[in-house]
Amino acid sequence: MRFRLLKRNLLALLGVFFVVLTLLFSTRILMISESEIRGPDDVVHGGGVMRSGEPVKFNFGSLAELTQSVYTANYKQFVHNADKFPGEPQLVLVVQVHNRPEYLRLLISSLEKAAEVHSFLLIFSHDYFSEEIIAIVQGITFCKVLQIYFPFSTQLYPNEFPGQDPHDCPRDISKDNALKTRCLNAEHPDSYGHYREAFITQTKHHWWWKLHFVWERVHAIQGYSGFVIFLEEDNYILPDFFHLYKLMIEFRKNSCPDCDMLALGNHNGLSDFTKLTNTVLTTGWMSTKHNIGMAISREVYYKLMGCNNEFCIYDDYNWDWTLQHLSGTCISKPLKVLTAEGTRILHTGDCGLHQKENCRLEWASQRVEEGLQKAKDALFPQSLVLNSAEPVQHQPHVKNGGWGDVRDHILCHNYAKRL
Repeated sequence: MRFRLLKRNLLALLGVFFVVLTLLFSTRILMISESEIRGPDDVVHGGGVMRSGEPVKFNFGSLAELTQSVYTANYKQFVHNADKFPGEPQLVLVVQVHNRPEYLRLLISSLEKAAEVHSFLLIFSHDYFSEEIIAIVQGITFCKVLQIYFPFSTQLYPNEFPGQDPHDCPRDISKDNALKTRCLNAEHPDSYGHYREAFITQTKHHWWWKLHFVWERVHAIQGYSGFVIFLEEDNYILPDFFHLYKLMIEFRKNSCPDCDMLALGNHNGLSDFTKLTNTVLTTGWMSTKHNIGMAISREVYYKLMGCNNEFCIYDDYNWDWTLQHLSGTCISKPLKVLTAEGTRILHTGDCGLHQKENCRLEWASQRVEEGLQKAKDALFPQSLVLNSAEPVQHQPHVKNGGWGDVRDHILCHNYAKRL
């Protein structure tokens, strides 16, 4: 009995040691010195580095070269079209991009039609790297564009954490059998007894890294005092998107100064758009309602950062359900959101993390065009009307799991320390 207990403790210690070792190795990209990534055209000036005027050319020859391209691009932060559209941005949009180029093209097409788009800064945050996707974004000519790259993409770590290590435990193995087989993460199943799947965990990792990187590291918005609006590659924005944003900012200033966030979209589509085009409501933030076109201020970003530990250890692989859990627990006063009842953002992506079949882009595009034809006469309202003020309270839910591995917790924590 004593021998088995000693053996179990030894295995646990070895497991912790391996986690730390893995994370040290996995964070190698964060520990590159400035001199290693400084380009030949960068000039040291006043204690800082002035970036060269050329975008980084991605090298896809090997994983090492691709990784080098990622952190060099994140360091240089070349802004496309900056000479064509000088001055500070009036609106910053951040788009999380994976690997659905057709939907990305549809989003960009909608952005090109948006009123006053020349005053936007579009930031595309990538976790999948391909010549096609990079070229699609770099083909934008109608406003300033910055691309940032998630450095812990599973694409860069195909056979090791944060990707799927061949020695990781299978998702559905029991913990007893996992301990017997000594797979790497045997001690750390999720709340439902399942072991991590790398492709499931990546989206939450990317979202939290992106939040840190945009507010803390992106040079182009250091003086920006507005809200940052977060989109995804399968969103489609309406032409009066910026017009509504400005109306909501003014409404918040005059009628809802305690509103923490804005939500310019919802999941209801355009069926009642004519009736709802100028109405807003206030309520507590909910994952299923307010995770599309979410606008965050720097003040709210700091509130979220105060919950870095709680975000990173909460056993739910969804960033939005995790955020709902924080609202009213770690963040003592639940987050209040001002939301547009007439959505200015449509969700076009039938294909996603959980649905792979019976989804065709042409169907989504056709639905968008038909909806816009019906809604076009109701765009650009003159003012906003408060339709409802719902109670703002914590909305508990059953966590979804998928986030029990201590390696994910440690890596997630690390974003606030090293970017």
